[in-house]
Amino acid sequence: QVQLVESGGGLVQPGGSLRLSCAASGRIFSINTMGWYRQAPGKQRESVAEITSRGSTNYADSVKGRFTISIDNAKKTVYLQMNTLKPEDTAVYYCLLVDDMGLSDWGQGTQVTVSS
Repeated sequence: QVQLVESGGGLVQPGGSLRLSCAASGRIFSINTMGWYRQAPGKQRESVAEITSRGSTNYADSVKGRFTISIDNAKKTVYLQMNTLKPEDTAVYYCLLVDDMGLSDWGQGTQVTVSS
């Protein structure tokens, strides 16, 4: 069983920054991709950013230039540096891990609120 533990969420003013972390543990075959998704109230969960174990990245258009995803393969941890936050970034942020067998696991989520 795989456990994903997110941290770093909170309340921040517009224009501020937060750094999310997601640490994976348990029976992990081999990490293929880790990523961040978010879900705002009344909306569907959407992809924010993904990174492969080799460092290839993909971002949603809405966060390009503001968010940066990175991975520490040795620590099995993925990070999301979020700068210039906007109220529309408010959501629960979820971590996703996909291993080389194609199996996926989700974290429990961490709340990010951008408000003055």
